[in-house]
This record gives sequence, structure tokens and C-alpha cells, in this order.
Amino acid sequence: MHRARDGRTTAGIIVEVEAYRGPRDLAAHSSGGRRTARNEVMYGPPGHAYVYFTYGMHFCMNVVTRAVGIPEAVLLRAVAPIEGIERMRKRRGASDDVPSHRLARGPGNLCRAFAIDRGLNGADLVDSPLTIHPGKRVAPSQVRRTPRIGIDYAGDYVAKLWRFCVTGEPAVSGKR
Repeated sequence: MHRARDGRTTAGIIVEVEAYRGPRDLAAHSSGGRRTARNEVMYGPPGHAYVYFTYGMHFCMNVVTRAVGIPEAVLLRAVAPIEGIERMRKRRGASDDVPSHRLARGPGNLCRAFAIDRGLNGADLVDSPLTIHPGKRVAPSQVRRTPRIGIDYAGDYVAKLWRFCVTGEPAVSGKR
């Protein structure tokens, strides 16, 4: 959920994520122990947002998942919108005929729909305007594991089944 400065809320259910396993993962921003101003949040405490700008056009958001000093995170790839849908439409520049499940499909679209940018980098996801709350639980049988998307450069890590998505959920991005 994101409560914007004007007090309006957008919310949804996370339906697709990818895991990035730190220095040993050739696709992770911390691959090989790389530590930069950009990825410093990954080295901090878990439960914080790691937001970065990519390809000169998109913001992406990860959730830091491990203890201080262990730079692992989970990329949010898709959210099924449940609140603030018209606001998401406006942020995305989407017409009314675009189905709501397409508004936060893909990491860049998700960040646009939820107004997530570098200003939220490092946000505490329990105690800030940007939060993740426990919600509807999905049965393990409904979660599909696949290789991650867009990491063809990552050697043996290309085939790791570290992308998780809810089976049959229309908001899931990428390869179905």
C-alpha cells in the first residue's frame, strides 16, 4: 500500500516476485560483493524498500530480505490492484478500457501505478507511507516457480527457479 502525500491510498495484492541472492547471484545488483551508493540499501536491515532507476526510464522496487550486511532482496514484479484503481490509471496514463489487472503488471508499471520512485528508496515497509501488510495467503499449490525474466547475462543463474507467481492471476507479467 502507498499513501501518497495528498493522503490518497493505492493498494493491491503482490502476485509476482523474483528473488536475488546477493554476491553469489550473477543477476543481483550485489553480485561479487559490489557495493555502491545505488545498492547500499540492500546491505541494510530487512523490511526496507530498495528502489532504483533502470534503462533510463523505469523505477523498480525490491524488498530487502536478509540481515544487515547480507545484500539479498526480492523484486516486486506484479500487483493485482484493489484500491485506488482510478488513481493508478491516471498515473499510468491508461484509459478506462484498460483492465485494472494490467495497471501494475511488470516492475516499471507497478512503480508508476503506485507512485514509487527513488524518494522511497530505504523506506521502512512497516512504518512509512509505503507499506506491505500480511494479507490473503495463497496455497503453495497455487504458486508457480519459473526462471527469472531478463537476466540472460547471468550464466548458470539464468535457469534458477527464483521467480514466483500466483497461478492463473491475470496481473502476472512476462512469460506465462
